[in-house]
Amino acid sequence: MAAFRLDLIRRYLKPHRRTVLMGAIALVVVNILSVTIPLEVRRVIDDLQEGFAFSDVLQQAGWIVLLATSMGVVRLISRQLVFGVGRQVEVELRQKLFDQMLQQEPGWVQQTGSGEVISRATSDVENVRRLLGFAVLSLTNTVLAYAFTLPAMLAIDPGLTVAAISLYPVMLGAVRLFGGRMMREQRRQQEALAGLSELIQEDLSGIAAIKIYSQEEQELNAFSSRNRGYRDTAIQLARTRSTLFPLLEGISSISLLLLLALGSGQLQQGTLSIGGLVALILYVERLVFPTALLGFTLNTFQTGQVSLERVEELLSRKPLISDPIQPESLELPVRGELEARNLHIRYDGSDCDTLNGLSFQIHSGELVAVVGPVGCGKTTLARALGRMVEVPANQLFLDGHDLTNLRLNDLREQIALVPQEGYLFTSSLADNLRYGEPEADSGRVEAAADQARLLGDVRGFPDGMNTLVGERGITLSGGQRQRTALGRALLLKAPVLVLDDALASVDNNTAAEILASVRRQTQRTIVMISHQLSAAAACDRILVLDQGRLVQQGHHADLIKEQGLYRSLWEREQAAERLETVA
Repeated sequence: MAAFRLDLIRRYLKPHRRTVLMGAIALVVVNILSVTIPLEVRRVIDDLQEGFAFSDVLQQAGWIVLLATSMGVVRLISRQLVFGVGRQVEVELRQKLFDQMLQQEPGWVQQTGSGEVISRATSDVENVRRLLGFAVLSLTNTVLAYAFTLPAMLAIDPGLTVAAISLYPVMLGAVRLFGGRMMREQRRQQEALAGLSELIQEDLSGIAAIKIYSQEEQELNAFSSRNRGYRDTAIQLARTRSTLFPLLEGISSISLLLLLALGSGQLQQGTLSIGGLVALILYVERLVFPTALLGFTLNTFQTGQVSLERVEELLSRKPLISDPIQPESLELPVRGELEARNLHIRYDGSDCDTLNGLSFQIHSGELVAVVGPVGCGKTTLARALGRMVEVPANQLFLDGHDLTNLRLNDLREQIALVPQEGYLFTSSLADNLRYGEPEADSGRVEAAADQARLLGDVRGFPDGMNTLVGERGITLSGGQRQRTALGRALLLKAPVLVLDDALASVDNNTAAEILASVRRQTQRTIVMISHQLSAAAACDRILVLDQGRLVQQGHHADLIKEQGLYRSLWEREQAAERLETVA
């Protein structure tokens, strides 16, 4: 598995190999300069023991300043190059993930959970960026630091070198121990902050319900509890940090004290020069930071590899609903004839088919209602017509073409699906109406709104079509939201219109006006899925479903004469309406 992860890392870095190579060269230059400077300092100090010449000292000091400045500039360039690769990969990876998510079927998003998908596109991508930026830079720099510094230290005094770095494994172990704990605590802090954000978002969206049921105190208590939880995680993280960093400083100080103690004896014996001791001190301090950082780097590397696998898992997922390899072309204009032949659809995890051998024909320009009890498969049929669920081959047809042989874009340009809960975006009413046709002019937008019987409401809004509908259309009523979603579909001029209970929040008279307006102004095939039988009664034909099968079909006047499911549903609805009238 580890080799596979390294292959992934190489694959992500390959498009940026030139930048990575330049960054690596810059790191080599930095480490050469960082080794050279202490040697120059040693030479200056040792020369001073033999005599003092101000001009010589000034010249040597200028040379050391020049080396230090060059090292700082090259270090800055190396960090920008390597960190820039991480940022570039982050942008590219997030774009790929977004493209991949848009290709997935809606059912996968609902089953996986939007929170999990968002986590992979944000937190996991950030971890990958740290892996390819910070971790790669830190590991490379640590290897180079030891590779260049240790030989220089051993050349000065092998015994003092071993004694000085003998405590570094303890430092690395402390970082590994506390670093892992810090990462876990930081993750808990982020989760606590996410919980706070989620509660704030929920309460802002549901502020009306909070007011109606006087639940302000309960929401305040819930927020207070989560807020205290966030405080506790933040304090725990601060405690761990305040323990680790002084501990590292203490270990580093002990290492320097050990070097000074043993080095003093070497100075007395004359086996080590003052310049050599100062150079060793500079080298020891130089190795402290990469050694301490190595523990964090290893933790970041491990976390990044896990996130890399999670991201790859999402990128490698093939959508269940996709374009065919050899798509068929639709003959334009599309007539809008629909046919189901023994249609079977079963959801994952279900023990039985939702649609169980459904067969029907709907002719061009026909207005057909699909009715039936709850769970009979009405919504599944609507989603199948738009291929929002997986449809078996040779079971569902448009103008004689198998839906699975058509490009998804071609199909959805011809079949406009209006769900019961039409999603509205946080933008203006006009932008929501023209969402399917972004370039539609104001005249077409107003015509679609008029067909959906929304124009009268719009004229009552202070900003008219520029009215912001808020998150999920919260500023609109349920009926206005449904009519906005319907207007969006009507703007497309698709020859087939599928209404999945899309008029449930509209009164019967308005629903009848909308259907009459649509039929009068355009010749569309309309499939109206509804639990309102009074609206279905005005349709050309009614399909009655039960347990995924077609059990009755015909006109309302004929169906109520038969002893069957439709008649019982009709009588139940009429009885409910009489009770409402009496009440």
